[in-house]
This record gives sequence, structure tokens and C-alpha cells, in this order.
Amino acid sequence: MIREHLDDCVHCGFCLPTCPTYVLWREEMDSPRGRIQLMEARLDGTIALDRTVVEHFDRCLGCMACVSSCPSGVAYDLLLEATRATVEDEFTRATGDGALRGLLFSVLPHRRRLRAALRLAPLGRFVPMPRRFRPLVDLAPPWRSGERPPAFTPASGPVRGRVALLTGCVQSVVFGDVNAATARVLAAEGWEVAVMPQGCCGALSAHAGRTQESERLTAALRRDLAGFDAIAVNAAGCGSHLKDHGVAAIDVSELLAEAPRARRHPLPLRVAYQDSCHLRHAQALPAAYNLSLTRIPALDVVEPLEQDICCGSAGIYNVVQPAAARDLGARKAAHVLATGAQALASANPGCLVQLTQALRRAERPLPALHPVELVDASIRNTGAARLVAAARH
Repeated sequence: MIREHLDDCVHCGFCLPTCPTYVLWREEMDSPRGRIQLMEARLDGTIALDRTVVEHFDRCLGCMACVSSCPSGVAYDLLLEATRATVEDEFTRATGDGALRGLLFSVLPHRRRLRAALRLAPLGRFVPMPRRFRPLVDLAPPWRSGERPPAFTPASGPVRGRVALLTGCVQSVVFGDVNAATARVLAAEGWEVAVMPQGCCGALSAHAGRTQESERLTAALRRDLAGFDAIAVNAAGCGSHLKDHGVAAIDVSELLAEAPRARRHPLPLRVAYQDSCHLRHAQALPAAYNLSLTRIPALDVVEPLEQDICCGSAGIYNVVQPAAARDLGARKAAHVLATGAQALASANPGCLVQLTQALRRAERPLPALHPVELVDASIRNTGAARLVAAARH
């Protein structure tokens, strides 16, 4: 099957302008078609999985912009996931790299461990540590939100359906307020929302090639959230993974596409909406929240340049490839600031963490919001000043 997908690539180069690493370095082996050539050569036995080859695979963000731009329909997402699984099975990483990845996956999918790690992160700024581990401290967000939605939120008016809300691992620890806003908005639009006990969906593990771990987590989540019309997802990377693995997941933007029921109050604010790669490319939902945002009176939504280019978050990428992630984050922050926006909105937790850090480095922090928080503020008539004052930076 992998060979069949490799043969679909005709090496036309349409993917090159949208590939973040090719845009950064202009190196053929750091483009999608270059990596496909490496995959072909490995299958043919003409190259081995040595450090140089693996580095080219590791440098890929997995943003799937190449999938959107490919006229031949190459399933690069399947190729990359299979290749990374092979790397994890067959390649022995350097001790430091292996230790860093092991630490990440012993913490990130586990809420209690993640909470403890975030509490300790500020100490890391004063304690000597290996350079490889420094991004863990630098990326730790200065905010946390453990807010939890109710176990059940009844629908307002006639019921459109029953959904289970995916609360997520990182999302529930760092962006619990987004989950609460999501439950309120869906209920206001006629959805019954249940929040069930649940674990990690397995997306981070899958993107890193940890296939067995991912399959175990996804199977457990499938069991935990069975019996509903759908699983509502407000984290783009999680939604993409669940859809790819046959789970009945639906992005919140899709649930809000129908004619609104709840009244929207004015929200006079200029917001830069940065599309998440896993909505725009992996789920083929470009500008997914634009419809919901344009329904908010007085809200001015602007799009930064280079929407197709990833911000550099990409799961664990900004930890294991910090230099490239930093360059991409700075590039994206500059485009956001050029819009003259008063706030930033993006629909993925990693993107919000990455972009707020890049804006802080530029010494021009902006309030960072999930799009559903803007809808929630409009429905509740929170007001722009109050929303911005309470937002994360």
C-alpha cells in the first residue's frame, strides 16, 4: 500500500511553495517530493535509515499543506505516518533525543502529570539544564485553565442532537475555559453536550510515529465516548486524527454551520484569524470558523498573509525542532501584527501556545482566543473590553 501511494507522486513541485521547511531552506530533501524520494529509496534498499535520512523526516511538520496543493492526490499524510512509525521501530535515536521524546510522552497525554510539570516549569528558568530540554521551559504557557464544563449541558430549544465533547489532554489543562465556552455555545445552538470521563485521543502519539500507543489511546477513547451522535472537537489536530481513524468526530465549526438560534450581540474588535493546518489541510476545512465569526455584529475578522504556511507548532515539533519552529513562529507573528489586529484567534491549542510565545518574543503580545470564545462572548454579551482583559497573552 505504501508503494502504491508513493507511485502517485509525479514530482511536479506544486507542493513546494506551501511546504514550510522548503520555504525556509530551499532544500529538495526537505520538501514533500524530496521526502517521498527518500521513502522510495528506502523501500528499494538504496539508502538506509541513517541519521541524515531520519533528520529529513523529523524536519517535516506534518502540516499537510502539500496535500491541499497536490494535483495528483498523493496521500502524504498516510506516507508520513507510516514512515515515522518505521523510524521509531527501526532507528536508534541519540540518547538525548530519545530521552526528550520519552519525557514528552510520559507527560503530555496525562493531565495530572502535565499540571505538575507546568507548575514546576518556572523553576526551569533558574536551574541549569541540557540545551535540548530548554524549549520545554520556554514553551510552557504562563496561563492555565482547569475550568471544566458541566457533565451535561441541556440544549436550548428544540434538540438538534446529542454530542460528547472531547476535552483533550493539553486542552483540558491549559485551555479548560475553551471547553467550557464550547459547551455553552453548542447548547445555545440546540445541542445536548455531555462531558464523559476520557483520556488522550492519541493524536500526538500518531504524529510522532508511536503507532501502538496511539492505537491504544484511540481505542479507549472510542469506547469512552460511544453512544452519541458525534464527538464534538475544538482542537483541530485531535479532530483530524480521530476522523482519519474512523471515529465519528466533528469539528465545532461544522456544528455551528447551520442557521444560528442564539442572538449575537456586537463585539467591536479587530481579530486576526489564523487558520489551523489540521483544519485547513488535513480536514479540508479552510477558514472553517469564518462563517461563525462573520455572524458576530461589529467583529472585524482579518486573515494574515501565508495562511497555508504552518506556524511551527505541529504537535511536539516546536520542542524537538526548536530552531525551525522559532523561525516559523516569528514569520507568522509578523504577519499577524501586520494586520493591525487587536487580538488573535486560532482553533488549535498548539497554535495558540506557539503564536503567543512568538508575539511575546517580538515584545508585542496580543490577546489569544479560540474562535468559539468569540462566539460565546457575543452570545453572552460579554463585551470586547472584558473579553480582551481576561484573555491569555
